[in-house]
Amino acid sequence: MVRHFGVFQFKNSVTDEQIVHCFKTMMEMVGQIPGLLDMEHGPYESPEGMNDGFTHGFVMTFDSPASRDAYLPHPVHEHAKDVVVPNLERVVVFDFEVKN
Repeated sequence: MVRHFGVFQFKNSVTDEQIVHCFKTMMEMVGQIPGLLDMEHGPYESPEGMNDGFTHGFVMTFDSPASRDAYLPHPVHEHAKDVVVPNLERVVVFDFEVKN
């Protein structure tokens, strides 16, 4: 399996409704992109304060590195990027393989 996670810092002008729409669009990828098993997301909620301005995060699980690789140029992913990226000030995405 591959975990694909990211953190977002939305632009100051982005509304809560726009944030909801961004994550709704991302969630819609599950079931449309082969090998994308699930996705979770939410706002930063730690008193630790180590978020460096990032306000929201997500974690996706892919069944294999090949499925993750096929997701990257997939038209449904490209559509999600078209919706989400214009709303972002900063983004970090990081992948790692889960070995059982």
